[in-house]
Amino acid sequence: MEKKTYSPGILQYIPFFYVIWSDDLVSASEISVVEKAIQQDASLNKDETKTLNSWLNTKNPPADEELKNWKHIVANSDVKLVESDTYPLSTFSQNVVCNYFEKCPFNDSLKHIEVNLGIQPNHYNHLFDVEVEHEITSNYYNASEIDLILKGGHAEVIDGFRAALDNPIFKWDIHRNKEEFREVVLNQVKYLADKGYGALAYPEAYGGIEDMEGYAYMFENMMYVDGSLTIKFGVQFGLFGGSIQKLGTQKHHDKYLQDTGEAKLLGCFAMTETGHGSNVRGIKTTATFDKASDQIIIHTPGKNDNKEYIGNALHSKMASVFAQLIVDGKNEGVHAILVPVRNEKHELLPGVTIEDNGYKLGLNGVDNGKIWFNQVAVPRENLLNKYGDIKEDGSYHSDIKNPNKRFFTMLGTLVGGRICVARAGLGGAKMALAVAIKHALKRRQFNDSIKVQEDLLMDYPTHQLRLTPLVASAYVYHVTLDKMMKDYCDESKPDKRIVETQVAGLKSIITWYANDTIQECREACGGKGYLIENRIADLKGDVDIFTTFEGDNTVLLLLAAKGVLSDFKAEFNSAGFSAVLKLLSSQLSDKLSTINPLYSNKVDKAHLYNSQFHKHAFDYRTRRLTYTLAKRIRSYIKKGMPSYQAFMKVQTHLIALGKAYAAELAYNTFSDFVNGMSEGKNKDIFQKLGTLHALSEIRKDSEWYLEQGYISGTKSKAIRQRVERLCTELRPHIGVLVDGWGIPESCMSAPISR
Repeated sequence: MEKKTYSPGILQYIPFFYVIWSDDLVSASEISVVEKAIQQDASLNKDETKTLNSWLNTKNPPADEELKNWKHIVANSDVKLVESDTYPLSTFSQNVVCNYFEKCPFNDSLKHIEVNLGIQPNHYNHLFDVEVEHEITSNYYNASEIDLILKGGHAEVIDGFRAALDNPIFKWDIHRNKEEFREVVLNQVKYLADKGYGALAYPEAYGGIEDMEGYAYMFENMMYVDGSLTIKFGVQFGLFGGSIQKLGTQKHHDKYLQDTGEAKLLGCFAMTETGHGSNVRGIKTTATFDKASDQIIIHTPGKNDNKEYIGNALHSKMASVFAQLIVDGKNEGVHAILVPVRNEKHELLPGVTIEDNGYKLGLNGVDNGKIWFNQVAVPRENLLNKYGDIKEDGSYHSDIKNPNKRFFTMLGTLVGGRICVARAGLGGAKMALAVAIKHALKRRQFNDSIKVQEDLLMDYPTHQLRLTPLVASAYVYHVTLDKMMKDYCDESKPDKRIVETQVAGLKSIITWYANDTIQECREACGGKGYLIENRIADLKGDVDIFTTFEGDNTVLLLLAAKGVLSDFKAEFNSAGFSAVLKLLSSQLSDKLSTINPLYSNKVDKAHLYNSQFHKHAFDYRTRRLTYTLAKRIRSYIKKGMPSYQAFMKVQTHLIALGKAYAAELAYNTFSDFVNGMSEGKNKDIFQKLGTLHALSEIRKDSEWYLEQGYISGTKSKAIRQRVERLCTELRPHIGVLVDGWGIPESCMSAPISR
């Protein structure tokens, strides 16, 4: 047996000290945790206490020879490191003492260090030359409890929907023929309609329960089955049916809504045009009222004025067509009109031309097409007339006199679609993360010791750093989208412009996040992630387009930034810019004083983990960008530049503001949610996820914060270290965290995830 060099009191601390100094896990500000534990340890005598404290001097750390001796003693103890122990390092240390001495009672002071410094087995299992019994995941947290928290008040609907997905019709398969794939997806949509899910958001009189919030959850869960199902479902019941519900009146509801919810009437949503993608106000399709026949004539005037990329175009019998409504020779702006496109035999009606868009990068189970109208006449009653109507005498009437306000009110009713797209993107990201992390919790790779088995991928710090912050962000965005849909559905707040601005920013950052996440997961799974059977490849193709449809992300960020600038009050056309500047002039001044150098250099754990620091950092960025943007615009206009060109000059600045605004909104929403949770371990893990998300976001934009003097180089480095540290602290719980999303077992079909 190895000659005893240290007393039992000192020996029990040696594994801890070796971890601390070998892995640089403790900063000077945290030395006090270890000092306090030693001070309160009644098992130590004065000499032992003095020796241990001498090893905590950051200016004079233990010599390399001392470290080598510590490692030699531990290695020769032949003690296993068991990661599944409640306090692995404390138990390991006591067992080392037991190997050399007869008495070795468990020491609570060691537990105090382990808990308060957040030391996890993956911090040190590579340091000791001992056998390690790896713990794939901890059972400290309960995935079902986490899932219940995330479902909130919609558990019954969500659980029922997940159960419905456990049917052979939803079994995932590889489809490479679009016609066959489309039939599979169409049958899936009809099946869900038969179960009542298509009409979920509709009024009770038309087969629904008016649960728009529950409806949004389905988009996330459908992504676990297939992206094409998600989008086909959304087009039929959300866009086509939603336009009837939100833009139509009771006569339209009575005639079409129940059949739409039951998928007896298949429809499409014809807004986007080849020549005018994001500029809805500028679309060219006309809807001219003919007083003599009491009909509206739908017409495609030019070569590139056709409707483009219209989902459900090949299967639908009716289209909700957005067009310039012309009454008595006057253009009353964009309105929606229901236009039949096929008869009962599924033959195209006269004047209607539809072409298949063909194969796409993804979503090939969705039948996208191009539509042209050549003088197609429909009854006056087909105008969806909630916000603008043609009266029996042939005159136009709207309760909203301002055309701009009317236009934005119409589009505002469809903001729910953007929330659902973001929700679907989040579902795709969750699915990819679940596959990648479950793979990383069983796949082993590399180790230079023939005595010890290879390490799990998830135990590598690089793997933790690339995936764990993405998991944290998924939780933040989940909670945020819940709140957005709740606000959107709040009938006590009929003006949806605030929500529209918020959703414009969130839809952008979340769908970009989803694409980045899926790519990271693909790479994290290596060649296995490239195989179609493991689902990530299809997710890549399907989610890619989410950054473009329901509003191009760049355009939406410009909208969000202008909403911030105008305090949600001005309408943005060339005449409205001056109103924006007046508002800014009265409301904004440079209150952003120079950041205190002590604040810029503050690096202790309590500060960096404090939500008040995170909120201040996000708020500072948004306010600073708002103020400097307003100053630039004013400067250009004072020099005589037209307001439109002034805004063109600052577009990149607007994008930065839009992103900052959305990031702040997401974090604040999540933080408020966590503050409202009951005290306990679940609240603790949610707080830790929020901290990791916040520090990761600040770290991503560290260049800007450094330029502004908001953080110093030292603080930037400390944030990076804390992000890595949080990733390792969450490592034992990562499996439970992805299970907490409640992805149905029947949907986890990727072979590498099993």
